Amino acid sequence: MKRFISRKEEYIPEAFYNIKADLVEQPKPKLHPATKNSITFDDMTPLFSKEFVKQEMTTERFVKIPDAVKEKYAIYRPTPFIYASGLKKYLNTPAEIFFKYEGAGPMGSHKSNTAIMQAYLASQEGITTLTTETGAGQWGSALAQAGALFGVDVKVYMVRTSYRAKPGRKVMMELYQANVKESPSASTKAGMKYFSENNNHPGSLGIAISEAIELAVTSSNVKYSLGSVLDAVLLHQTVIGQETIAQMEEAGVFPDTVIGCVGGGSNFAGIAFPFMRTVIKENKKIKFIAVEPEACPTLTKGKLDYDFGDSSAMTPLLYMHSLGMDFVPSEIHAGGLRYHGMAPLVSYFYDKKMIEARAYSQPKVFDAAKVFFRTEGILPAPESSHAICAAIEEALEAKKNNTPKVIVFSLSGHGFFDYNAYALNQ
Repeated sequence: MKRFISRKEEYIPEAFYNIKADLVEQPKPKLHPATKNSITFDDMTPLFSKEFVKQEMTTERFVKIPDAVKEKYAIYRPTPFIYASGLKKYLNTPAEIFFKYEGAGPMGSHKSNTAIMQAYLASQEGITTLTTETGAGQWGSALAQAGALFGVDVKVYMVRTSYRAKPGRKVMMELYQANVKESPSASTKAGMKYFSENNNHPGSLGIAISEAIELAVTSSNVKYSLGSVLDAVLLHQTVIGQETIAQMEEAGVFPDTVIGCVGGGSNFAGIAFPFMRTVIKENKKIKFIAVEPEACPTLTKGKLDYDFGDSSAMTPLLYMHSLGMDFVPSEIHAGGLRYHGMAPLVSYFYDKKMIEARAYSQPKVFDAAKVFFRTEGILPAPESSHAICAAIEEALEAKKNNTPKVIVFSLSGHGFFDYNAYALNQ
């Protein structure tokens, strides 16, 4: 098995894949936060760009990727699909292990896939500013770069824990001329509610979302941009899985197991949904594993019900696994996996038992990350290391049972801004 599988440009898909088109039973609709009625196009456009809302609501199986977006994708896509020969040898397992390396992008994570598309849509509508939140900083960095590519200003509320632990991400965003504030801040009513009680409040993605939304709805020509959870965001991320399918076909392999970490669910959906189509339409047999931190166990311990996506009850009500809109997780290093809710589509498939979920402790995840770094030479993001941990478990299970299997996981980002986290977990 060769070390690197081809990065042919034709592997970049022509369209995003919408898994909703292949479902017999649709997930429950989003509800208006005030009326509790099913949300409409007009309900969402005050907050999001019109074309983004159209993609959120579309029933089309494929949504064409604009040429201008494909041009930007071609800077880093297709991302490398790598045979983890070093990890396989270290584990002495009969399993074949592969990973899709999304950290090869300019911003070091999968987040650019939707950021570029959302910034493009905003620019086409003449929107001058996009506002958003970010946890560990990958999403904020991606949107900052995307805004610069298409001439759209970006304002970011960064969860305070990560803002102080990862100054490199703040610098990156500011190099793209994004305005970055630590959240909760004193600049919004939503933030002041928490800031006035404790100006060192660790923050949460729910609070940061509330601040970003407040700025969007109270400002002229400003729209909100979200990096996970919503259907359209998951749609954009399917470039990951579509490329992976093409690259695996070239390698002559097909997965028994597909793994991704989950915070809001976009990375997992990105690699899993195109493969899930083969299960739905072709009766293929694949195990799908979504991996989250024990400190924020949204799937494994959250309640499946309608809940708000933010801490101020301004977002549409989403039918999802949730730990509650007021949940503030502990200050773990996997800042991108600290969201209280799970994407409704991921929640739907978990409820239907089409995917399984695992939750790991931080020490266990960092142990897996160190093994991967020493065997594969890439320092993984703490978030991505959750997927590595599950891949190692699956490979060791194959060794125990002396059963060959093919494992593929999404390495959603690199960890080159996470040295402090690694230093604290030596």
